[in-house]
Amino acid sequence: MVKVSGWPYAAHMLVNAAALAPFNQVTPITSVLFDLHSTLVDQGDSASWLNLALARAPHDFTEPDHRALLDFLDRIWENARVLDPESSRDLSAGAHARVFHRLLAQGPAVDPTLANALYEVLLDTWVAYDDAIPTLAALKDAGIKIGILSNVGVSIHHVLEREGLAKFADGVVLSCEVGSVKPDLAIFEASLDSIGSTAAETLMVGDSGHDDVGGTALGMRTLVLPRTRGRNHGLAVVVGLVLASR
Repeated sequence: MVKVSGWPYAAHMLVNAAALAPFNQVTPITSVLFDLHSTLVDQGDSASWLNLALARAPHDFTEPDHRALLDFLDRIWENARVLDPESSRDLSAGAHARVFHRLLAQGPAVDPTLANALYEVLLDTWVAYDDAIPTLAALKDAGIKIGILSNVGVSIHHVLEREGLAKFADGVVLSCEVGSVKPDLAIFEASLDSIGSTAAETLMVGDSGHDDVGGTALGMRTLVLPRTRGRNHGLAVVVGLVLASR
């Protein structure tokens, strides 16, 4: 069997999910599951990331080399699915670190001490979008259960606390803690269990037409908000959808 990836695979996933999805009765949305990275939090800019790493591991660059590294870091994770098609990086800290360093090795030459520093401060630039907390607060005020469902190989609980998101979550499910990655059904089922909800009454919100659509096979409504630049991610539309479902 030929294995496809990228957009063809995303389309394949959507077709399969539609074929498997049950025909549920239309019900009000009482729960929302959110992806984290590029949905509730922005990864920050590559200049801030590099500056944090350089504070730990000083290194001199020529201006062209500095710009080349910034441009590479800005999109370093985009090749992860090619290097790691099974998403092993999202199942353990060791695998996550190995994949990161393999990705980094594909770009401009980086001193090993700086490479380690870049990995150590990787999560320090993750910042909640300006509309993340207002959106979560509005959903809570409307009596909506909230879950956070993330493919991630390292613990991000401290990020949720630091960014003020943890207090809104009724459940948090991380791939590295449950041994399953989106779009596998098992991780969606675990997330539904964590908030005591069903697929028919839950909305999934994410940024990936590959990872975040897996719940449609359970009959879960899904909203994909493509990645954006800037402090606002357009999350207010989630509140509108939830209220409209009533």
